[in-house]
Amino acid sequence: MKISFWLNGVYRHEEVEPDKLLLDFLREKGCPSVKRGCETANCGLCTVLMDDKPVLSCSVLAVRADGRKIVTMEGMQKEAQEFGSFLANEGAEQCGFCNPGFIMNVFAMLKENKNPSEEEIKEYLAGNLCRCSGFVSQTRSILKFLKYKKAQEGEGQE
Repeated sequence: MKISFWLNGVYRHEEVEPDKLLLDFLREKGCPSVKRGCETANCGLCTVLMDDKPVLSCSVLAVRADGRKIVTMEGMQKEAQEFGSFLANEGAEQCGFCNPGFIMNVFAMLKENKNPSEEEIKEYLAGNLCRCSGFVSQTRSILKFLKYKKAQEGEGQE
């Protein structure tokens, strides 16, 4: 099947098999940040943004990308690097394998809720599994990142 879609801001026309998973399709198109984890839609490692909403690419067919805007970590390197420094500073990225899916979900959350409470953060990110760092340091990194972003916005208003 032929599909047309935006991948990280670039409009593309591609041929895709009807049963190909979005995860496999994106990796073939040069997006190694899209990770294969549980393959049961439970770990969040394969999260990408489809029209600004997080989707688990291990449970979505690639043909669903037709006419959509798909963003992977490769399409938001600046934002990911900025937030990634907060993860590192809080010890929340020991192996880093879960970081791409986690970061994609953090930015999806912030598009929906610019000022989430700690409880809302935990609820929104409950589907992201991390086997080595735990969620306390991840939550702390998000809260510090939000504080930093608010301070930046305050400076820009003066």
